[in-house]
Amino acid sequence: MNKFFKSIMVALSLLAFSLTANAADKGTADEAVAMVKKAGEFLKKNGKEKAFAEFNNPKGQFIKGDLYIFTFLANGDGIEQANGANPKLVGKNVSEMKDADGKFLIKDILAAGMSKEGKGWVDYKWPNPATGKIDGKRTYVERVDDVLIGCGIYK
Repeated sequence: MNKFFKSIMVALSLLAFSLTANAADKGTADEAVAMVKKAGEFLKKNGKEKAFAEFNNPKGQFIKGDLYIFTFLANGDGIEQANGANPKLVGKNVSEMKDADGKFLIKDILAAGMSKEGKGWVDYKWPNPATGKIDGKRTYVERVDDVLIGCGIYK
């Protein structure tokens, strides 16, 4: 085998490995729901202050691959209480935030969590940090007492 062929094979092997690793980091719908449920149990057991601190902890148990927890109060004010991916949003009213198509995604997330069912999925378009492109994203939100807990996945 010549050097060029060996180099190509090594490069292809590394590419295949990195694609597999990226796919493994991509959360599934079941994992998002499970993380929301786990966050809800943590909230019930520990209270809002401790739960929000843990949800915001970049090395905490509520950030895994591209999955992270975010929260709002179930009063519809749109003020983010926790965000594992972007702590700069915490304490800010993000209710007017729009997706790439101009959809008010936060208003839809709040509506799903504050609905009679108290849970649901919201679809929107969002920048994917792994690809640098606008991708479809789907967020699961569930109301736990007076807190809306969400977690999203890229499609």
